[in-house]
Amino acid sequence: MEEEKFGFSWEEEIKHAVQKFEKMKRNNESYFFDVIEFESIIDYYIENNNPSNAAEAAALATKQHPNSVSIQLRRARVMIDKGRGVEALRILKRLETIEPGNHEIYIAKGTAMGMLGDIQGARKMFDHALSLDSDEPANILFSIVSVLQNLNYYEHVIPYLLKLIEKEPDFRSHIYDLAYAYEKAEDYEKSIEYYLKYLDDDPFSDSAWYNLGIIYNKLEEPLKALEAYDYSLAINSQNSFALFNKANILSNIDRCLEAIPVYHEYIEYEPDSFEAMNYLGECYERTGDMELARKYYQDSIELAPDYADPWFGLGVIELNTGNPGSALIYFRKAVRLDDTNPEYWYLLGKAHYVNGEMKESLACFREALKTDPYYDDVWLDLGKIILKENIGGKAITYLEKAYKATGDVPGINYLLSACYIQAGNMEKAYKHLSLAVEIDPDLFPEFREFFPPDILTKRILALLNENDLI
Repeated sequence: MEEEKFGFSWEEEIKHAVQKFEKMKRNNESYFFDVIEFESIIDYYIENNNPSNAAEAAALATKQHPNSVSIQLRRARVMIDKGRGVEALRILKRLETIEPGNHEIYIAKGTAMGMLGDIQGARKMFDHALSLDSDEPANILFSIVSVLQNLNYYEHVIPYLLKLIEKEPDFRSHIYDLAYAYEKAEDYEKSIEYYLKYLDDDPFSDSAWYNLGIIYNKLEEPLKALEAYDYSLAINSQNSFALFNKANILSNIDRCLEAIPVYHEYIEYEPDSFEAMNYLGECYERTGDMELARKYYQDSIELAPDYADPWFGLGVIELNTGNPGSALIYFRKAVRLDDTNPEYWYLLGKAHYVNGEMKESLACFREALKTDPYYDDVWLDLGKIILKENIGGKAITYLEKAYKATGDVPGINYLLSACYIQAGNMEKAYKHLSLAVEIDPDLFPEFREFFPPDILTKRILALLNENDLI
């Protein structure tokens, strides 16, 4: 081989040059290196993610070879790696006047511009690099793609990947990269198209199946997501990320009995996952096993005491098992850890109400609505409480606010109808009752107590009779 004609390989030459450079540094001596040696040394440090040594080598190389374009170009790349894009551009502008036909200069300029946030300027540089007469368009495209991927400009990498695929259609990895770029650009349909195309050639890619699962989940297609995760796990049973996501989907679609063993399998790989412990607690709670639910909520707390969800979960158990006083302790802890979660405030308010603490209950409901003004359940419970307790005649005011905030929520309309009946405004009562019955007649029994037949008009009674509600 040509590289071995002097008795040693090119890799050995690079190793020798690096060792010589590091010996010079250790001994605080001055050695001379030719341009090729400096190129090798700088490239070695860049490739091995050692920007400090690369910068030191580039500085010395510039002193010894001030007119070398290749050295100056590497110096600019070192500046880019160190996050000093402005300095890199100064060097590259000088080089541009010396070698205007060197595509590497424009790729480096585009990299610096992209790093500085000027993606349009970067693309102009990349396009100019491609326009130059070159025998290696695929290599230039690959360099551009690598830069844009590293800078997370996935939307902008797509046209270059499409061109690269035209040049190198047999490289399956380009198809995968394109699918991933579309995924990051949130063009999920295109992403699915190219992942499936990739899987036609490589059906045993667990990462492609895994990424498909993520996309299907984002598109709210849980069954397709589950199928993709199952394929991924069939290929690589130790893909813990796929296990975790599969368990979450099963839980979200109320298949908790199936989710539980998957969570347990995941925990075998990730025993310190406080989130998985919490989700296990939720699953056991929803399947009625309160003992195990408490255990896993507590395990989650032991792993992450400042994680609010398991505290909230323990509060839910206490509230649902008739212990509002104990529930208050856990809900207060959850709220202290995360006061931006409206559900925490909502159930804290419910616990206060069950505990006979009206003022505190209403205050918590209001906090929930500050965080989420469209929280239907809060408005509904708030309306029920105000209506039941007849608090200062404010029921209609609150419920009209709720109606404006939530739209055609049947429960709100049932309550508004009841309020207007009490106020003697039968026209508005009929209007809101009609809306409620049209949307969800099966919900009426929940509000029956607010519609005593002896105070209803014939028109309202007729409406209820027509829908078999009385």
